[in-house]
Amino acid sequence: MVRVKPFAAIRPPKQYVEEVAARPYDVLNSVEAKAEAGEKSLLHITKPEIDFDPIIDEHSQPAYDKAVENFKDWQEKGWLVQDEKPYYYVYAQTMEGRTQYGLVVCAHTDDYAEGKIKKHELTRKDKEEDRMIHVRIQDANIEPVFFSYPDNDEIDAIVNKYIVGEPEYDFVAADGFGHHFWVIDDQADIDRITEIFAEIPAFYVADGHHRTAAAALVGAEKKAQNPDHHGEEEYNWFMTVAFPDSQLKIIDYNRVVKDLNGLTQEQLVAALAEDFEIREEGAEIYKPGKLHEFSMYLGGKWYSLVAKEGRYDDNDPIGVLDVTILSNLVLDKILGIKDLRTDKRIDFVGGIRGLGELSRRVDSGEMAVAFALYPVSMQQLVDIADSGNIMPPKTTWFEPKLRSGLAIHKLS
Repeated sequence: MVRVKPFAAIRPPKQYVEEVAARPYDVLNSVEAKAEAGEKSLLHITKPEIDFDPIIDEHSQPAYDKAVENFKDWQEKGWLVQDEKPYYYVYAQTMEGRTQYGLVVCAHTDDYAEGKIKKHELTRKDKEEDRMIHVRIQDANIEPVFFSYPDNDEIDAIVNKYIVGEPEYDFVAADGFGHHFWVIDDQADIDRITEIFAEIPAFYVADGHHRTAAAALVGAEKKAQNPDHHGEEEYNWFMTVAFPDSQLKIIDYNRVVKDLNGLTQEQLVAALAEDFEIREEGAEIYKPGKLHEFSMYLGGKWYSLVAKEGRYDDNDPIGVLDVTILSNLVLDKILGIKDLRTDKRIDFVGGIRGLGELSRRVDSGEMAVAFALYPVSMQQLVDIADSGNIMPPKTTWFEPKLRSGLAIHKLS
């Protein structure tokens, strides 16, 4: 059973929200962030290296110092203001006519340590350390993590009670995604949400594995430094937006490879025929339509690849994944890519960019071949997390991404 609690968010006054709200730190490089950041943008806090000319190393001490300075300035200027009392919040996102409704809550770091907050990806120590530094120096969770939870009718009913009213924030960002935000201010509703989550067995990390790990590590640091630790201090909690499983959609996460491992295009196609039924689809983009079907872009043409029976194990939650099938039968067996985390010959392209991005990168000569996959389902993610298994790298891509800056959680 998971623990949640309300918190007094630091957030923008309504008139500033569109200027403050920003895309997450990890979907923009520094050059893109500098071009995108207006005067009040949270990017000056989450990517402070952009305030230097030329842009400096994001991991340098001057960048960290600037992040702290900017966070303080934003509060002094009234661009970020803390609520007077703890609340829960509803944060809804609209993409392509579909809206998902999440609750902004604080989760407990002990639940992560005890496995009640379940992950499906491995984390890297260098990325954990980077996120730890940001949490530590700001004494705050500046950006939320993204969780899912099993559907619950009573939580839906409470959320529905608020979303019929006027939202606190309601805007469409430059990328066309809508963002809507309500404050849950009735104490009876706040108490009931806390009680309901105490009966929900688990959270699932959808996006933000490194931020979740970093929050837990900072909590453990502060615990070790506090001889009077009792477990309810604010540093034991971290901010998340939690969505019902059924409302979330995972989109494809595709692969591009720089060379053919010494093969000609004809030899690659011949090698693939051992494990796949191959059909040439022509120059028009071809998108996989079902599990175990892939599309490949090679030499100006799209191909359909369907994995042959017996080449994968439907009873293995990892082995049945299309990312595993592609990794085992193509990337490793034919192209010689053994480690997706470290091999510089492969890159990953989120489905939000469209399959045209795959053909563009191949046609430009930057890459030699591209592979598109059918997306993983939420049920597959839950099954793997429940079994204690870990998905291969770069398996899930959630859209829309949470907008940063709508709420910030202070640790003290």
